[in-house]
Amino acid sequence: MSDGKSYTYAQAGVSIAAGNALVKAIGPLAKSTRRPGADAELGGFGGFFDLKAAGYKDPLLVAANDGVGTKLKLAIEQNRHDGVGIDLVAMCANDLIVQGAEPLFFLDYFATGKLEPETAERVIASIAEGCLQAGCALIGGETAEMPGMYAPGDYDLAGFCVGAVERDQALTGTRVKAGDMILGLASSGVHSNGYSLVRRLAADKGWKLNRPALFDQEVILIDALMAPTRIYVKSLLPLVRAGRIAALAHITGGGLLENIPRVLPEDLHARIDADAWPQPRLMAFLQAQGAIEPEEMARTFNCGIGMIAVVSPDNADAIKGALETAGETVFVIGRIENGARGCTVAGSADAWSAREAWQAVHLG
Repeated sequence: MSDGKSYTYAQAGVSIAAGNALVKAIGPLAKSTRRPGADAELGGFGGFFDLKAAGYKDPLLVAANDGVGTKLKLAIEQNRHDGVGIDLVAMCANDLIVQGAEPLFFLDYFATGKLEPETAERVIASIAEGCLQAGCALIGGETAEMPGMYAPGDYDLAGFCVGAVERDQALTGTRVKAGDMILGLASSGVHSNGYSLVRRLAADKGWKLNRPALFDQEVILIDALMAPTRIYVKSLLPLVRAGRIAALAHITGGGLLENIPRVLPEDLHARIDADAWPQPRLMAFLQAQGAIEPEEMARTFNCGIGMIAVVSPDNADAIKGALETAGETVFVIGRIENGARGCTVAGSADAWSAREAWQAVHLG
């Protein structure tokens, strides 16, 4: 039996008006990401993309989705929302380029208990910035206000990206040969993996996150930890389209050790020389704070390399030069050998704060 009380959605904790205001505010952000094939108008039930207008003739579609992981928790705790959208796009867009695909369009999912428009707009502005860096259009998304699902101030993010590659340009690992060189493209920091360990260290060691970093007095520690993931699409795409890359691997969770084998044929093994590039000071700091063994570093963090490219030895110098001209920092870090599919990362006693020569091996 009714007691006569009239219920509203707002009383249950959902503000339709706040949601509508947010959509209006982010419209110009989405428009800024327009590209051939997408007009980036928001507000419909879905987003259109015209592959023909994007210049494709016989394309394969490639899709990727990902999140930002517990880096979001640091962003929320420290009010650092202005880079996590770049991380979100990077995790998807970098996963597409490794298959030879150009990221075409992106959709985001933003979920929270109570919509705080200012925070949401900062996050979505950074998603738009990530899309600009990746060359893809932000054509839609979902903002979900779900009271009781999240703690006050918390939110979660997921991203969905679709790309395309001409059928004969797809990178499937079949072009990799014994003797190929492995180029490492420098990372911009921790990227978006390993943050459960970073946060554990921060809590256990009592880091002063808003003070200059011990390893660099010019940088605030939280800024070093929150540096957005580098997006490698624009520097790699011309080389992929020119057929000059045999394989690419995005170095995410599992590090160099577990990600490189994912793009190798059954009978080839990657050998990485940890002495071939300087360990970034941030990585050395994390390692020292956690007394982390080099083998654990190789499967937990990117260790300064966010993307690897497998290239013919004849082309290695020219490709390294082209990538450097495009703004990347590039190191020759290893080679492909005959052997069981997998990766070996090895270093001297001087590499990665080791006490003696070491190696870490992952097969499969």
